[in-house]
Amino acid sequence: MWADAGVARFIGGKPATREEVWARLLRYAGHWALLGYGYWVIRERASGRFVGEIGFADFHRDIDPAFGDRPEAGWALAPWAHGQGFAGEALAAILSWADGQFRTKSTVCMIDPANAPSLRLAEKVGYREYARTLYKGAPTILFERTPAAV
Repeated sequence: MWADAGVARFIGGKPATREEVWARLLRYAGHWALLGYGYWVIRERASGRFVGEIGFADFHRDIDPAFGDRPEAGWALAPWAHGQGFAGEALAAILSWADGQFRTKSTVCMIDPANAPSLRLAEKVGYREYARTLYKGAPTILFERTPAAV
Protein backbone atom coordinates (compact mmCIF):
# COMPACT_ATOMS: atom_id res chain seq x y z
CA MET A 1 0.00 0.00 0.00
CA TRP A 2 2.72 2.48 0.99
CA ALA A 3 4.51 1.95 -2.33
CA ASP A 4 1.46 3.25 -4.21
CA ALA A 5 1.84 6.84 -5.46
CA GLY A 6 -1.88 7.52 -4.94
CA VAL A 7 -1.68 6.55 -1.27
CA ALA A 8 1.49 8.55 -0.70
CA ARG A 9 0.22 11.63 -2.54
CA PHE A 10 -1.21 13.24 0.60
CA ILE A 11 1.10 11.50 3.10
CA GLY A 12 4.69 12.47 2.50
CA GLY A 13 4.32 12.87 -1.24
CA LYS A 14 6.38 9.91 -2.44
CA PRO A 15 5.93 6.13 -2.42
CA ALA A 16 7.77 4.31 0.34
CA THR A 17 10.52 1.76 -0.16
CA ARG A 18 10.43 -1.67 1.51
CA GLU A 19 12.97 -0.35 4.02
CA GLU A 20 10.78 2.65 4.88
CA VAL A 21 7.69 0.44 5.25
CA TRP A 22 9.61 -1.88 7.58
CA ALA A 23 10.67 1.11 9.72
CA ARG A 24 7.02 2.23 9.83
CA LEU A 25 5.92 -1.20 11.07
CA LEU A 26 8.57 -1.14 13.79
CA ARG A 27 7.37 2.31 14.90
CA TYR A 28 3.83 0.98 15.08
CA ALA A 29 4.89 -1.91 17.34
CA GLY A 30 6.96 0.48 19.45
CA HIS A 31 3.96 2.72 20.06
CA TRP A 32 1.98 -0.17 21.55
CA ALA A 33 4.92 -1.35 23.65
CA LEU A 34 5.90 2.08 24.98
CA LEU A 35 2.70 4.15 24.96
CA GLY A 36 -0.16 1.65 25.12
CA TYR A 37 -1.66 2.83 21.84
CA GLY A 38 -0.77 2.66 18.18
CA TYR A 39 -2.05 1.49 14.81
CA TRP A 40 -4.37 -1.30 13.75
CA VAL A 41 -4.72 -3.06 10.42
CA ILE A 42 -8.11 -2.64 8.74
CA ARG A 43 -9.44 -5.78 7.05
CA GLU A 44 -12.60 -6.41 5.07
CA ARG A 45 -14.86 -8.57 7.25
CA ALA A 46 -16.16 -10.86 4.53
CA SER A 47 -12.85 -11.72 2.86
CA GLY A 48 -10.15 -10.72 5.35
CA ARG A 49 -8.58 -8.64 2.56
CA PHE A 50 -6.18 -5.91 3.69
CA VAL A 51 -7.92 -2.51 3.56
CA GLY A 52 -5.42 -0.21 5.26
CA GLU A 53 -4.08 1.11 8.56
CA ILE A 54 -5.56 3.37 11.21
CA GLY A 55 -4.65 4.43 14.70
CA PHE A 56 -2.96 6.88 17.03
CA ALA A 57 0.69 7.86 17.33
CA ASP A 58 3.09 10.26 18.95
CA PHE A 59 5.66 10.97 16.24
CA HIS A 60 7.13 14.01 18.05
CA ARG A 61 6.57 16.01 14.89
CA ASP A 62 8.54 19.19 14.39
CA ILE A 63 5.45 21.28 13.72
CA ASP A 64 4.16 24.66 14.89
CA PRO A 65 1.88 24.71 16.74
CA ALA A 66 3.10 21.54 18.47
CA PHE A 67 0.76 18.64 19.26
CA GLY A 68 2.14 18.32 22.79
CA ASP A 69 1.14 15.04 24.40
CA ARG A 70 -2.06 14.65 22.38
CA PRO A 71 -2.28 11.41 20.38
CA GLU A 72 -2.34 11.97 16.63
CA ALA A 73 -4.94 10.05 14.62
CA GLY A 74 -4.03 8.83 11.17
CA TRP A 75 -5.44 6.57 8.50
CA ALA A 76 -4.46 5.29 5.07
CA LEU A 77 -6.32 2.88 2.81
CA ALA A 78 -5.34 0.77 -0.16
CA PRO A 79 -6.53 2.38 -3.41
CA TRP A 80 -9.15 -0.31 -4.08
CA ALA A 81 -10.85 0.56 -0.75
CA HIS A 82 -11.22 4.32 -1.28
CA GLY A 83 -14.76 5.68 -1.23
CA GLN A 84 -16.38 2.53 0.19
CA GLY A 85 -16.94 3.64 3.77
CA PHE A 86 -14.12 1.63 5.34
CA ALA A 87 -12.33 4.70 6.71
CA GLY A 88 -15.47 6.09 8.32
CA GLU A 89 -16.33 2.80 10.00
CA ALA A 90 -12.77 2.24 11.22
CA LEU A 91 -12.37 5.83 12.41
CA ALA A 92 -15.61 5.66 14.39
CA ALA A 93 -14.36 2.47 16.05
CA ILE A 94 -10.96 3.82 17.06
CA LEU A 95 -12.45 7.08 18.31
CA SER A 96 -14.85 5.12 20.49
CA TRP A 97 -11.82 3.24 21.84
CA ALA A 98 -9.93 6.52 22.33
CA ASP A 99 -12.80 8.13 24.23
CA GLY A 100 -12.46 5.40 26.86
CA GLN A 101 -8.68 5.14 26.72
CA PHE A 102 -7.72 8.81 26.77
CA ARG A 103 -10.75 9.99 28.77
CA THR A 104 -10.82 13.79 28.49
CA LYS A 105 -7.61 14.13 26.45
CA SER A 106 -8.14 15.51 22.98
CA THR A 107 -6.69 13.89 19.88
CA VAL A 108 -5.32 15.66 16.82
CA CYS A 109 -4.81 14.95 13.16
CA MET A 110 -3.18 16.72 10.25
CA ILE A 111 -4.53 16.64 6.73
CA ASP A 112 -3.27 17.92 3.41
CA PRO A 113 -5.61 20.76 2.28
CA ALA A 114 -6.11 18.99 -1.08
CA ASN A 115 -7.28 15.72 0.53
CA ALA A 116 -11.01 16.48 0.36
CA PRO A 117 -12.25 13.00 1.39
CA SER A 118 -10.15 12.98 4.59
CA LEU A 119 -11.13 16.57 5.39
CA ARG A 120 -14.83 15.64 5.13
CA LEU A 121 -14.35 12.49 7.20
CA ALA A 122 -12.42 14.26 9.97
CA GLU A 123 -15.12 16.91 10.32
CA LYS A 124 -17.87 14.28 10.22
CA VAL A 125 -16.43 12.50 13.29
CA GLY A 126 -15.92 15.67 15.32
CA TYR A 127 -12.48 17.00 14.39
CA ARG A 128 -12.38 20.78 14.15
CA GLU A 129 -9.73 22.86 12.41
CA TYR A 130 -7.53 24.86 14.76
CA ALA A 131 -4.54 25.87 12.62
CA ARG A 132 -3.11 26.04 9.13
CA THR A 133 0.62 25.61 8.97
CA LEU A 134 3.49 24.00 7.09
CA TYR A 135 4.92 20.57 7.75
CA LYS A 136 8.21 19.79 6.03
CA GLY A 137 7.52 22.73 3.73
CA ALA A 138 4.06 21.57 2.64
CA PRO A 139 0.74 23.15 3.66
CA THR A 140 -1.27 21.20 6.22
CA ILE A 141 -4.39 21.72 8.29
CA LEU A 142 -4.38 20.76 11.97
CA PHE A 143 -7.52 19.41 13.62
CA GLU A 144 -8.49 18.63 17.21
CA ARG A 145 -11.24 16.47 18.66
CA THR A 146 -12.31 16.10 22.28
CA PRO A 147 -14.44 13.18 23.46
CA ALA A 148 -17.29 15.63 24.19
CA ALA A 149 -17.32 16.70 20.52
CA VAL A 150 -19.21 13.59 19.47
